[in-house]
Amino acid sequence: MSVVIKSVIKKSPAYGRGIKDGDVLLSLNRNPVNDFLDYQFYAKEKEVLVGFESDGKIKYTRIRKGEEEDLGLEFDSYLMDEQQHCKNKCIFCFIDQLPEGMRKTLYFKDDDSRLSFLFGNYITLTNLTERDVERIIEMHISPVNISVHTMNKELRVKMMRNKRAGECLDIIGRLAENGIEINTQLVLCPGINDGDELRYSLEELGKLYPGVKSIAAVPVGVTKYREGLFEMPEYNRETAGEVIDIISAFGDSFKEKHGTRLAYAADEFYLKAGRKIPDGDYYENYSQIENGVGMWTSTKEEFLSALANADYSGKEKKISIATGVAAYPLMKEFSEAVSAKYPQIRVDVYSIVNDFFGHSITVAGLVTGGDLINQLKEKNLKGRLLIPSVMLRSEGDIFLDDVSLEEAERKLGVEITPVSCDGYELADIILSE
Repeated sequence: MSVVIKSVIKKSPAYGRGIKDGDVLLSLNRNPVNDFLDYQFYAKEKEVLVGFESDGKIKYTRIRKGEEEDLGLEFDSYLMDEQQHCKNKCIFCFIDQLPEGMRKTLYFKDDDSRLSFLFGNYITLTNLTERDVERIIEMHISPVNISVHTMNKELRVKMMRNKRAGECLDIIGRLAENGIEINTQLVLCPGINDGDELRYSLEELGKLYPGVKSIAAVPVGVTKYREGLFEMPEYNRETAGEVIDIISAFGDSFKEKHGTRLAYAADEFYLKAGRKIPDGDYYENYSQIENGVGMWTSTKEEFLSALANADYSGKEKKISIATGVAAYPLMKEFSEAVSAKYPQIRVDVYSIVNDFFGHSITVAGLVTGGDLINQLKEKNLKGRLLIPSVMLRSEGDIFLDDVSLEEAERKLGVEITPVSCDGYELADIILSE
């Protein structure tokens, strides 16, 4: 495959070797370049033979550079080709539960191993060819994040509705044997892959330690748009508690033998079960925090630490925070802690019920601009309104329902400040003069 070079950085190693914008990159040290992973791997040598096509002619140039220095070639995207589409039809797929009429990109199901390495996306392995597996091992692409769901091969086929879903579980063992670090997740569905099936999955993945570095169990998300889909119950106080008990028992035993818990239940399970979320020591190095595992505890520790060391002597002011139903108690706790130390600061916290996707969806990342506006427009907001940045797409200015940040500000008559899931940042904004 050939890749068009979008631009060549001035004064870079490639700039003075006759390579120019619009040329076609063919190979590096005689190895074909198919995507950005090939480019990163083969271009890291101190001496690189670059094969390229320029003005209809195939040329070669040898470039010598520093070991950590980039060649200086830029492309249209990280992948250089089309993103791989998911070929599964999982019974729990969240994208299948989206309503019609949303922007096209939200309906794309990615399952691309390259995105796992570049951005931490989770893959199912069902798209991998033998060459893909060999390349991961050869290039030592690590860590790889894998959506396992169950180690029962027959059950995985049924859950993912893909005949390859079971057999490709063997790839996990191959990667682990070759020194590839693996983070795994189990999307748990009540009565399907929890209970004894969960125990089995934990034991089987535990056998692959230290290749398998972590296991996160997250509950299935169920929206109100499931007509015609697999009948999926939601976790309740009792069933969520059972999941926690199974994972805790496994973690206790595994830590005694290996010094790490390995497996963790997402914060959402604790909230559904009405149980106290563990302290920071429980989560060790927070290996699965992006999966909602320990995020509550980490954010709380950061915020309270920042507050304890703060010294605010400013004037009276009012700030508002809007978040999802799940995080509301935590934000309320922060509000009360601020007011107790600094009575001149008033922090009002608002819980946004998810009317768009359904009330069973409680995470802040799925709150829409429409729900935010509708539920706050009569609140007479003053000062700044803080919202979790996860409510917005990666560009940072559009909600899931295509309402812009600017539109929300205009309709609510208040400045809106997105805040990352970082307790220090949140405290700094609240306590800024």
